[in-house]
Amino acid sequence: MNCMKKVFILSAIITMLFLSAFILPQPKTAKRYLITDFGAKGDSLTLNTKAIQAAIEQCAAKGGGVVVVPKGIFISGALFLKKGVNLEIEKGGVLKGSINPEDYPQIPTRWEGEEKTWTSAFINANDLNGVTISGEGTIDGSGDIWTARALKARAEGNVNPIRVGRPRLICFQNCKNATIANLNLHNQAVWCLHVLYSDHVLVQNLKISADHNIPSSDGIDIDSSTDVHITGCDIDVNDDCISIKSGKDEDGLRVNRPSKNILIDKSRFGYGHGGVAMGSETSGGISEVTVDNCVMEAGNWAPIRFKSQPSRSGVVENITYKNIKLNQTGKAFEFNMAWRMVPPIKPPAKVLPVVKNIKLINISGTVKNVGDMSGLSGSPIQNVSFVNCNITAEKGFILKDVKDVDLSGLKLTVKQGQPIINQDEVK
Repeated sequence: MNCMKKVFILSAIITMLFLSAFILPQPKTAKRYLITDFGAKGDSLTLNTKAIQAAIEQCAAKGGGVVVVPKGIFISGALFLKKGVNLEIEKGGVLKGSINPEDYPQIPTRWEGEEKTWTSAFINANDLNGVTISGEGTIDGSGDIWTARALKARAEGNVNPIRVGRPRLICFQNCKNATIANLNLHNQAVWCLHVLYSDHVLVQNLKISADHNIPSSDGIDIDSSTDVHITGCDIDVNDDCISIKSGKDEDGLRVNRPSKNILIDKSRFGYGHGGVAMGSETSGGISEVTVDNCVMEAGNWAPIRFKSQPSRSGVVENITYKNIKLNQTGKAFEFNMAWRMVPPIKPPAKVLPVVKNIKLINISGTVKNVGDMSGLSGSPIQNVSFVNCNITAEKGFILKDVKDVDLSGLKLTVKQGQPIINQDEVK
């Protein structure tokens, strides 16, 4: 058995072990704290931040339980869960974000790969063990209104020179044994679910949707976190449906925390710039990721996506996509290690980013273009293997700066031009 096979077998064993370690659901006997008992009004008009936070505080003070959002539309600013407090949105209940920037305090966090003081999320779970956010209701970030207001201001030449970040919808930061399940998450103002510096996280049966004009409305961002299982989700947004990240440039290298041991399965991906993307924030490294038994629908730009920049550094390795169905997507594959190189361009890191040991197994369907695989001249993409992949496309597969790519298991039916264009062979 060769070394690469041993690595992937070990990865599968590790994945099964961490999945068995997730905590059991909150007992039904847990005390419940109805937010309407604290003065919250589901009239879609009243700002309920103080009432809902009071319910959270009392729940924590009395040993924990479940804070419940009942039927109705409850407007609120940023909320901060506490030790022992779980949050449930009941069927017909909507927790809807305020559109006032002042309702979201500036807090220490990481945003776009750099630690800084930045706008809090709408729902914040910081430094908690065993927290659960669940229910059959909806958390709505009012991103459609944030976006419409920004577009109107820009059209009027009225852009505020002081940039205040839009609130992410939900952020688990420094959490362990966290669960989020069964909810509808809608119109995040920016990233929807941000899993940051967290371990043993279960993301299950979420429906995540955002209007297709909301900028940076990622579905799920796994950021320097380990032992994460995403399963049974349906995502349709205006950026990457799922993005795996680990910090950016100098600050990402300083923190040096990887994202690893991640399983994404049994999920559907609609419109989005990517299906499951590695990067572009790769500085802390990304490893042992499996994407299995997923469907990528028409409108998804690049279901299998790797991206970085020369300044990022970091190693992305031991990544497997298998049993993936492509239904008229833009590309099948996009590997771009010089992604979005717009000024100001930072100089290359001392060690360039590395992408290696990638398995693509049972990838099939119809796409517009097979795609592209472009490494860096000083760091080619290495050891990529295709097994039982069958793709029909308008145009072929462009390769540049790659090494040890096994295309024997990739069957392409291409209508225009050559199926495979290896630009390395014509240098």
